[in-house]
Amino acid sequence: MKEENLAWEEISTEHIVQDQWIDFRKSAYRFPNGEVWQPYYSFTRRNYAVVVASDEEGRFICVRQFRQGIRQVTTEFPAGAIEEKDGTDPKDSALQAAQRELREETGYVSDDWMPLLTIPSSATISDNYAWLFAARNCRKVTEQDLDPMELLRIQTHSAEEIDKMLAEGGFQQSVHALAWLLYKQQA
Repeated sequence: MKEENLAWEEISTEHIVQDQWIDFRKSAYRFPNGEVWQPYYSFTRRNYAVVVASDEEGRFICVRQFRQGIRQVTTEFPAGAIEEKDGTDPKDSALQAAQRELREETGYVSDDWMPLLTIPSSATISDNYAWLFAARNCRKVTEQDLDPMELLRIQTHSAEEIDKMLAEGGFQQSVHALAWLLYKQQA
């Protein structure tokens, strides 16, 4: 079978918003057949880590918080941005971020970490990645240490409760749902 050239060639880019949080772009692309398509909007934002965390009783540690995109309060796993530094192995930065976010958002820590998957967050319009982890036997060691714009509540759930929320549309972060399904496969 002959391999097709499906790659688009970026021929121009305008940065509409570019700051520490996002680089929102308007681009023009040339398709392999020579046609030009514009405008095409895409963005760069930080890579992030998601943690499927279970405590010493086997309950899963979740957070509830308002999500501006869908204008709803959601139940999800602890997660947050990876602060990559020059020369740092991305895997190390991702695990450090996962450990930091679990501790900051919930006050829990774990000595039992397992990588689940690294996957593009939204490959159609963004170039960032989600690093998915499991943390088992988590124990509470401190209170929450939230960022100024974080307002969230901790909840624990059984596996059955998470399955039910997911089936009923109550666990709305797609990458978090993927992390849960991967976790269940490997458990």
